[in-house]
Formats: sequence, structure tokens, C-alpha cells
Amino acid sequence: MTTLLVLVPTNFELQQLNPLLEKSVAQVGGRMMTCGFGPIASGIRTTQLVARFAPKAVFLVGIAGAIGPQLQVGTAACFSRIACYGIGAGSGSNFRTASELGWEQWSGDQRNQPALDNAPGDVVHLDDSPTINTDNRSMLLTVCAASANAEDVSNRLAKFPQAIAEDMEGFAVALAGRVSGIPVTIVRGISNVAGDRDKRNWKTGEAIYSAAELVKSRIFE
Repeated sequence: MTTLLVLVPTNFELQQLNPLLEKSVAQVGGRMMTCGFGPIASGIRTTQLVARFAPKAVFLVGIAGAIGPQLQVGTAACFSRIACYGIGAGSGSNFRTASELGWEQWSGDQRNQPALDNAPGDVVHLDDSPTINTDNRSMLLTVCAASANAEDVSNRLAKFPQAIAEDMEGFAVALAGRVSGIPVTIVRGISNVAGDRDKRNWKTGEAIYSAAELVKSRIFE
């Protein structure tokens, strides 16, 4: 039986995280697997893996970009709320989110499954995953494409001013967990400042190490 499923978006991240986490994850009867890059692949794959292994809990671990000054490059954080940017209408400063359009991204299947409490529009709440190194107002923002410049960051913060980091999988994995009734914890190492695409400024190794240390502290609580 798999008690813990640790999901990592890419093979690159898994290769870096595996030697840091493999023994700890095995100690609690867990396993580490990739879930895919981006919100579509990661949501589909998470759903498949949860159905196959029926874990008691899911962790998503990987790198992310910091939005704003709250998180330093090379550190890691765990988030209690995951928001989605990019599902809605329009683009740039004209973008409107799903909630602004009056839509919920999951409201239940009336034939087989009732609507969830607080049905997700733009935000999934991970109530059992308290924020670490941040305050309770902070959130992770999942995007379909990483910020390329300061304008992208500004447009995202205009919709979600409480976001302190952006990733490309968190919302999909969190929603898969909500629909499946499996608790999800999301840990992200901060490899770069969102909008900075010059990898000479990134601290990917430090970010991955910090994320691994935070995961170990959580699974042995």
C-alpha cells in the first residue's frame, strides 16, 4: 500500500530530488513519480496515479518563481491556497478569470458526485497544509506559461495580489486531490524571480535542496 505519493513535474527535478528524498519517502511507505509539466499533463497524471495507488496523501514538489519580495531565491515554501491564472477570457491586462466570468472550474457531477463545498473557481484551499515561511494570506499561483517579463508579473498580481510564487502544476494537482478526496501538500523551491528568464541568475540547486528539506520536515511531523 502506498501511504504517500510524492509527485515531481519533470525528470530533471526528479533526478535532483531523488537522492535527497528517496530514503525518507521509502521510510513512510511512499513512492516518488513524475506527474508531468504544466497544468494539463499534471492534472491528468495525478488523477491516474491516485486511482492506481490510492495514497493517503499526495505531495507535489518542484521549483517555482518568486512573485514579489516575500520569498528569497534558494529558499522553499509550502502553500495553503493555490490560485489559477490563464483559465478565463482575454489576455494581458484584459484577462478575466473564471470566477470573474461567473464560472466554477469544478462544481460536481450531479449524477455521480455532489458539488464540493467552496467549489473551486480560481482558488483551491489546502486547509491541512499550513503556510510555512509566509503568512496566512499568501498563495501559489499556477499559470499556463511562466512570466517572461515584469509586465506579465504585474498583470498576474493585479488579479491575485496575495500570490507570492508562480508554478505550472499546483492548481491541477490540488484540484485532482480535492475531487479524489486526497489531501495534497505543495512544496516549492524558489529557483528564480518570476519574469527573469536569464538562468545565470537562478539558484535551482539551492531551491531543490531547500524543497527537499522542507518535505522531510513535513512527512516526519
